[in-house]
Amino acid sequence: MKAPQDIILRPIITEQATDNLPLHKYTFEVAKDANKIEIKEAVEALFNVEVVKVNTLNCRGKQKRLGRYVGRTASYKKAVVTINPEPSNEKGTKKADKKKGSIEFFEGMF
Repeated sequence: MKAPQDIILRPIITEQATDNLPLHKYTFEVAKDANKIEIKEAVEALFNVEVVKVNTLNCRGKQKRLGRYVGRTASYKKAVVTINPEPSNEKGTKKADKKKGSIEFFEGMF
């Protein structure tokens, strides 16, 4: 099993991703070989939230030219993670184990 830091590479901050924040959908670049179950477990471990749904898509690199030279930008895999805004409060859990309803990194973006 890979570490959560090896699965979640970086957040993707675009106009569309920012518009999805009020819907509790967060966008990340993830490892190409990661599946939805691994992504869900990594987000829950890193951010202490309850994940409801994970959507993934492979983004192909675009062809770029510089004069007569042709190349491609890097391909990557993107994951849109939907979290539960009001996680269930289970009796018997410690206050430190309580799940949050949002990811703090994205708090000031909307």
